[in-house]
Amino acid sequence: MDKLEQLAINAVRVLAADAVQRANSGHPGTPMGLAPIGHVLWAKIMNYNPKDPNWAGRDRFVLSCGHACLLQYAYLYLTGYDIQLEDLKNFRQLHSITAGHPEYGLTPGIEVTTGPLGQGFANGVGMGIAQKMLANRFNKTDFPVFDYNIYAICSDGDMMEGISSEAASIAGHLGLGSLVYLYDDNQITIEGSTSLAFNEDVAERFRSYGWHVQRVADGNDTGRIEEAIQKGKEEKKRPSLIIVRTQIGYGSPNKAGTASAHGAPLGVDEVRKVKENFGFNPDVSFEIPSEVFTYYQQIGNQGMEKQEAWKKLWENYSKQFPELAEAYSLAASGELPGDWDADLPVFEPSDKGMATRKASGKALTAIANYLPLLVGGAADLAPSTDTLIENLGSFSVDNPDGRNLHFGIREHAMGAILNGITLTKGFIAYGATFLIFSDYMRPPIRLAAIMGIRPIYVFTHDSIGLGEDGTTHQPVEQLVGLRSVPNLVVIRPADANETSYGWKAAISHTTGPVALILTRQNIPVLDQERFYPACNLKRGAYILSEPPKGQEPEIILMGSGSEVHLLIEAQTELYKSGIWARVVSFPSWELFDKQDQAYKEKVFPVTIRKRIAVEAASPVGWCKYVGDEGLVIGLDHFGESAPGEELMHEFGFTPENIIQSAKSLLGRV
Repeated sequence: MDKLEQLAINAVRVLAADAVQRANSGHPGTPMGLAPIGHVLWAKIMNYNPKDPNWAGRDRFVLSCGHACLLQYAYLYLTGYDIQLEDLKNFRQLHSITAGHPEYGLTPGIEVTTGPLGQGFANGVGMGIAQKMLANRFNKTDFPVFDYNIYAICSDGDMMEGISSEAASIAGHLGLGSLVYLYDDNQITIEGSTSLAFNEDVAERFRSYGWHVQRVADGNDTGRIEEAIQKGKEEKKRPSLIIVRTQIGYGSPNKAGTASAHGAPLGVDEVRKVKENFGFNPDVSFEIPSEVFTYYQQIGNQGMEKQEAWKKLWENYSKQFPELAEAYSLAASGELPGDWDADLPVFEPSDKGMATRKASGKALTAIANYLPLLVGGAADLAPSTDTLIENLGSFSVDNPDGRNLHFGIREHAMGAILNGITLTKGFIAYGATFLIFSDYMRPPIRLAAIMGIRPIYVFTHDSIGLGEDGTTHQPVEQLVGLRSVPNLVVIRPADANETSYGWKAAISHTTGPVALILTRQNIPVLDQERFYPACNLKRGAYILSEPPKGQEPEIILMGSGSEVHLLIEAQTELYKSGIWARVVSFPSWELFDKQDQAYKEKVFPVTIRKRIAVEAASPVGWCKYVGDEGLVIGLDHFGESAPGEELMHEFGFTPENIIQSAKSLLGRV
């Protein structure tokens, strides 16, 4: 390593120490230890263009240990992304673009929001799946248009989290050769040495997963690091892990190699000593030697040349393979083909009915042929969730053209992998499991909502109606939990036709994730001629059925999913007692809350204050819609193991109970 490179690496270390000290908050030690790896990646290895951070042919970088974000911020700033030195000075401050952990959409050059350990590791696996799909579908001889790599830096903490094991296992199984991960083996966590809780042989563990594994004994040996990364790039049939032994807080005379360098500022005096140790002026903060800044800017400028070369390749590709180029360009634009929903199924009225999971499967298959980058699968539950796309094959080492993904029994990794796929422009990714197991994937759901990206979740077996599997599998609190996540749209369709509308809404929604909540049991298919001319699922709630002409409603019955048909039955019986009820189908709180006040007043006039909400789940949250004079028929306890119909009757989800509740509310008992 020449003197300029060493100076450049040390400048990043000092920058990290200064920024954390100024913020009086953060993690200085890890970026200080990782600076040589960062230098090799940004100066020697990765293809990127700071002036166009999203060009399709770029390499992807994921900082799974997001607490080390100053490493990423420093190199983004130095290589010419739209980040200023002032942004580094405002690290962790209000309205700054340099948050305490990397945030997609906030900081130019950040590929994915990371911070909760292990998430970035699994996000990269999703990116690797998407890359392999793109390469298989679009690459041609002499036209490697999608031949990029996914680089990630992972910490000891990432390796301890279970999600990394789940994701590493499936990455090895799928032979994702585009993954090159660097493990920052600094052997320190917040509590002290990793030996307190972690002594496994990580190398052997990853070899057993089917990864290519290398070791670099000295985290300052940039030549050996570069050599190892190049070997990782050359390994096309297996993902690569490079274990690099580093020292946390490298260069700090009193705190290097200790837990005190991990999650707190080094202290004013220690930062001075760091600067003196590296030959910097201890009285100057945020010092970037001019030759270092020029050096990295020149490297960043080379990215424009790399992108121009890729553009020429793409132009020639487009001439040779115009249909493929057009297909990718349309998908990447985010626009949907004009006829994508032409074959969405319409279901005939039926008292025997259909489970909404079954209707969902038919809708999914109908739209998949129009959307070539719609991909997904289930956590080993495709037959139960009806999420296997017919005739489109399973994605595997031997069949990279398949569009059905098999995540195995790995709900947590599935959620994060979906995020990685979705972050690859053009893809629409879905994942399925039982609603109860959405709890296993809450972290990636939350991160998708933070990022405003659009994975689709298919959660079936949505209530006590699933029956004999009992309390462990019967969701009660999951619906309200999902509804509490900002920017997540939850849709619980009332029947097969609403399910078709639900898929249409989910595919059309582009500003955040969508969860479709579906039944295991059959429920009636409502008569479209009677009800669906007014169907307005996209508005969240709508008037499904009114009293006979000339009668004004005096009570509103509202609900979602499998309980809506109970409301219709109750409405009919109430007429016999001279009680006029309006029935409102309420599949999505989030979509309804976005409507203007005039529409809300149309559905829920302030003059109709008697209201009943019915849902076989926690009643929490419905008070917003039923008001002070209404009531909720819900579940404030767990279910039991018994046939679903018996449980519904046992816990009051019957037309009779709704009728009695309405009469009581109106004082007409």
